Amino acid sequence: MGAKDWMVFYAERDVASVLRGRPTLDRAATELLVERLFPGRSPRALDDVSLLEGDPPDDRVYAAVWPGATVVCSGEVGIDQPSALDRRFLEEGAGRTVYLHAMHSVVDWFAFAVWGPDGELRRALSLSPDSGIIENVGDPLPFEEPYWAGDRPAVDEEEESYVFPFHPLELGEEALGTLFGFFYEGPADADTVDPESVTLAAFELKRRKRGLFGRR
Repeated sequence: MGAKDWMVFYAERDVASVLRGRPTLDRAATELLVERLFPGRSPRALDDVSLLEGDPPDDRVYAAVWPGATVVCSGEVGIDQPSALDRRFLEEGAGRTVYLHAMHSVVDWFAFAVWGPDGELRRALSLSPDSGIIENVGDPLPFEEPYWAGDRPAVDEEEESYVFPFHPLELGEEALGTLFGFFYEGPADADTVDPESVTLAAFELKRRKRGLFGRR
């Protein structure tokens, strides 16, 4: 697996249904969103990217505002403890369901979290083979249960044992499919969204220059 991402979705309705409808990117709203989330930095528009590219470098952010859902891809949300997501990202999602999803195939790390429209953390999980379970808050969601039950083993019976009863990246792909309706490397069918067909606006984040006496 070669997947890598760090992103936050804000959902007023089911994300998968929004993406299946091929929503139109609201560019003006997207730029305003980036300005709100990254104060003190001036976003410069770059060429569009796709949802397949969910891991922008530190000086860039990829985002999209659609009717019913919003996504922000930024290295700032790729944190070991998803429950510690910076408050500004949660405040932006007030009244909506907030999902964090992050994984890095080089270290087999996966993390996700879900906050309800009331802002309450419902579920947070972060784990990798080297670090073990970094965070495990709330009850597993239904799509997790077969993995924790050992029904999705990371190795065959003839192979050596694995630190978890499943592979973190396989659970990460399951989370993508269940929560958002697409996969990076998982199975696809007629209802699966092709992430490469979903357009995101890309921005370079530059520090705003200050004038005399600190005025911008």
